[in-house]
Amino acid sequence: MSNLNELTIVEASKKLAAGEITSVQLTEACLSEIEKKNPSLNTFLEVFADAREQARVCDERRAAGESHPLLGIPLAIKDNILIEGRKVSAASKMLENYVASYDATAIQKLKIAGAVFIGRANMDEFAMGGSNENSAFGAAKNPHDPSRVTGGSSGGSAAAVAGHLALGALGSDTGGSVREPAAFCGIVGMKPTYGAVSRSGLMAMGSSLDQIGPLAKTVEDAQLIFETIRGKDSLDSTSIDAATYPARVAKKKIGVPRHLLKEGIEQDVLEHFEAALKKLESAGYALVDIELPSAPLALALYYIIMPAEASSNLARFDGVRYGLSLKGDSLIDDYAHSRKEGFGPEVRRRIMLGTYVLSAGYYDAYYGKAIAARKVLAEECARALQEVDAIVTPTTPSPAFTLGEKSDPLAMYLLDIFTVTANLTGNPALSVPMGTVARDGKELPVGIQLTVAHGDEPTLFSVGRELQ
Repeated sequence: MSNLNELTIVEASKKLAAGEITSVQLTEACLSEIEKKNPSLNTFLEVFADAREQARVCDERRAAGESHPLLGIPLAIKDNILIEGRKVSAASKMLENYVASYDATAIQKLKIAGAVFIGRANMDEFAMGGSNENSAFGAAKNPHDPSRVTGGSSGGSAAAVAGHLALGALGSDTGGSVREPAAFCGIVGMKPTYGAVSRSGLMAMGSSLDQIGPLAKTVEDAQLIFETIRGKDSLDSTSIDAATYPARVAKKKIGVPRHLLKEGIEQDVLEHFEAALKKLESAGYALVDIELPSAPLALALYYIIMPAEASSNLARFDGVRYGLSLKGDSLIDDYAHSRKEGFGPEVRRRIMLGTYVLSAGYYDAYYGKAIAARKVLAEECARALQEVDAIVTPTTPSPAFTLGEKSDPLAMYLLDIFTVTANLTGNPALSVPMGTVARDGKELPVGIQLTVAHGDEPTLFSVGRELQ
């Protein structure tokens, strides 16, 4: 039983239910792997000292007759999701010593289910980044090649699952922050329908874009976590009930926006994508070419809307109300010193960009137009998804790159080209591994992304299983 940490959640859950293993043994296996790998991978910012005690309590609950697929399963939690009484820093010096005063709703649901929280997973500071290199506490590293990035911003969560340091994880997805690291690390990552999972207790970056989502080894595992944390919440007015959307009839059609695949994708990634499409054809799906005329604008829209929302959300961290507080010669100095020392370069860059596009002279020229174009993009996706079950693209145009390779912020932003659309439109999306490509003598994972209609997560999981 030395490789218990390599089990999927479904496999471990069956063994726990049959009494073949205990949660303590499962948690010990993960902690042993963390001890070996975390010093080099920097996956966890904190490993919870009471993880074994949590597992022991889970074993007692099971012995008393409780049963849930996640009871006793060790999970990693991204460092921007609140767990009462524990530090939660969003990987920022601004909140380095902040202790959460309440549970996120998703955490409450996992506590009821009996999950074991094994530690705080590394991330890009305040979820701003696509590589995990923006963490104030150092980058998490890819288990497949530690010289490469994990992807971001949920990079620590993805690396924890891919490296078998946890059986599953929670991340947050604002523009691909669950799906991109899932692709880079060779696991499954899901962004639910906007509102399907409560955002209460998730540190806000872009409020109309953020969504908590699972990272796991298999589609079935991701589905288990999602179905545990989903649901309407009185603490989040944007949350929705599963019954909001009617069940859809499967058309056995897959939409392929080939006009988006003409440039920028590395050739071997495209070859794997075509092979994945053939796999769907073999499973009985017809491939349909579709057009999303506004999709080429999605990246530009995202990098107007997201910084605008981020600058508003982070205004509270001013050295007076929340977070790091450094004193200067005046109140303005207090603000300036606290935000300069508390925020890293990428966070400051996005705050400045967001403040600019919201300013009186530029609101109509940039933000107002972006909001209007976002609506058009959502309508185009909705029309396409009336004709097909899912829209498919590669998750990213390339595999994981080396640490420090993309020092130009614009080059980094281009990685989000396929993922941001689902956040702008609110549709659920899933990244599933589609093989590996060779780089510098290492086999690196790449992923395929599925996007379906609002509330149609059942189709997302169904098609995802065909690709798995």
